[in-house]
Amino acid sequence: MSTGQHAQHLPHRPLPRTGRDVSVLGLGTWQLGADWGDVSESDALAVLEAAVADGVTLLDTADVYGDGRSEQVIGRLLAGRPDLDVLVATKMGRRAEQVPASYTAEHFRAWTDRSRRNLGVDTLDLVQLHCPPSAVIDDDATYDALDALVESGAVAAYGVSVETCEQALAAIARPHVASVQIILNAFRLKPLDEVLPAAAAAGVGIVARVPLASGLLSGRYDLATTFAADDHRTYNRDGSAFDIGETFSGVDYATGVQAAREFSALAAEHLPGLSPAQAALAWVVDQPGVTTVIPGARNAAQAASNAAAGRVGPLPKAFRDGVTAIYDGHLRAEVHPRW
Repeated sequence: MSTGQHAQHLPHRPLPRTGRDVSVLGLGTWQLGADWGDVSESDALAVLEAAVADGVTLLDTADVYGDGRSEQVIGRLLAGRPDLDVLVATKMGRRAEQVPASYTAEHFRAWTDRSRRNLGVDTLDLVQLHCPPSAVIDDDATYDALDALVESGAVAAYGVSVETCEQALAAIARPHVASVQIILNAFRLKPLDEVLPAAAAAGVGIVARVPLASGLLSGRYDLATTFAADDHRTYNRDGSAFDIGETFSGVDYATGVQAAREFSALAAEHLPGLSPAQAALAWVVDQPGVTTVIPGARNAAQAASNAAAGRVGPLPKAFRDGVTAIYDGHLRAEVHPRW
């Protein structure tokens, strides 16, 4: 089914170096594999079906989400819907130790072959290096190996998922990088300074991840909220498993709860009818230079609610200014210098 057959359309933006357009609201599928508590396969498929029914045309996954489970579930969706018009963006690089020596052409080939099997496709639409060390992003050999994958037909295009703005700018400077994936949300504003303008000027797509700051911006959490033991919001609060910036955007939890209360009040004042989560997603979509935003969803209702945020349109200046004021008042000093 092409996107033109959906009853409700999501706006699309070009992902220039892929030659394709994608919906401004995509779907992140980390939670369909692991690290967010248990999600059954039937629930995972229901989330995917709900997202594409609402016009989502970009699905973001990785070879390590559930050790390939997320890719495999997407593969089952694709197998059952051969006419579906979606771009699947996967990631590679975290199946080995996070050191530059792991990022070899041989590993790239093995990892992409595994993803192709998981997804049931001959050519990966987009493969992203999965938050590699800075030395990998700076190494010419990295891009030679990625270019070889494109030339071989294993990969149609490639990008880089990054932790820091400095890494993003280094990737954007490379001539064949199609996309940069970076954390961007109302609690993480630094990419607005340089990264988004540089990407727009270079014709590089921006995939905005962690748009709800691991759920903080939904406004549903308080100081008493607890998360499952196998949820990264429990086990990675100190950054012991991976970059702490991936969990609550690196924001201290108590500080984030307070900032989220203010964000929810701001959204209620200026965007009546939207939930705080929808307002937070609409804020990311509204940023010039963003190609697509990839919230996760644990059930079909969340997927549909997220997609609705992609149809909100331009936001009032008072809301945008209020977001900046909350960031400046609570978060800038803590977050801005780190990523």
